[in-house]
Amino acid sequence: MRILILGAGAIGGYYGLQLAKAGADVTFLVRPKRAEILAREGLVVHSRGEVLQHEARTVLAGELREPYDLVFLTCKAFDLDSAIEAIAPAIGESTALLPILNGMAHFDVLDARFGAERVLGGVCYIATMLAADGGIRHTSPSDTILFGRRDGAPSPQSTQLAEAFARTKVNATATPEIVPALWEKWAMIAAGAGLTSLMRGTVGEIMTTSTGPATTEGIMAETLAIVSALGHPPRQPARDQMRKQLTDPASRWAASMMRDIEQNAPRLEVDHIIGDLLRRGAEAGVQAPILAAANAHLQLYNARRAG
Repeated sequence: MRILILGAGAIGGYYGLQLAKAGADVTFLVRPKRAEILAREGLVVHSRGEVLQHEARTVLAGELREPYDLVFLTCKAFDLDSAIEAIAPAIGESTALLPILNGMAHFDVLDARFGAERVLGGVCYIATMLAADGGIRHTSPSDTILFGRRDGAPSPQSTQLAEAFARTKVNATATPEIVPALWEKWAMIAAGAGLTSLMRGTVGEIMTTSTGPATTEGIMAETLAIVSALGHPPRQPARDQMRKQLTDPASRWAASMMRDIEQNAPRLEVDHIIGDLLRRGAEAGVQAPILAAANAHLQLYNARRAG
């Protein structure tokens, strides 16, 4: 199976390196500057006390000449339109597209362009970041990735991808229940991003404040109320995991959106992750004042960064 990964950043680079080291046929679609770094140093991932390095086969936009079997889409939501144009030449009759984005709005765009039957669902639970030196830092103790067709039907590409991941240390599963997993991840990341970005702290730090625990309870309740009203109530294990992750007084976790703020990122995915959830919740008659406050806070950040 020939795999094309859009970008070689925190997510795409991490999973691409794992697959490439295990012998998978992986190519990275990157910008010229990133291609130069990868040609010189290869892909470098610092993970679980190890430094992993592997050569990276790259291609630039405009150089794609034939379709791939599977295309990984690991861009930020606000780059989706340009990403679609970049990968379009790689999409053939039998190509499957695997977007690893939070939220659900991207499916409307991808389905309209490429057809829902070829757009898989994908969810990952991992903490990674692209460092200034071009290396990738994997900071979570483990990682999990789930993928599959959204209608639950078998997918040959999902099966082959699971077989490829089985030769790595990645906890990867092809599942017929990817849709519940997508909504559960959205609820978790919206609550976590809203909370840690609004409070500008880690979960453990928030738990030390006088009103932090109550704020956390409130934002979790709001998020769960919205997704439940939309017909996708999280299963109990997902609810338990959300509570564990967002209330642990010893936790150093913060959503990547909060980390982006700390690094003065030029733009945040607030509209795709929080804004869209709020809009859908409002249509379902669910009010979420804490999540709305976080949304306004993050919109102001984007506005100020845009000048």
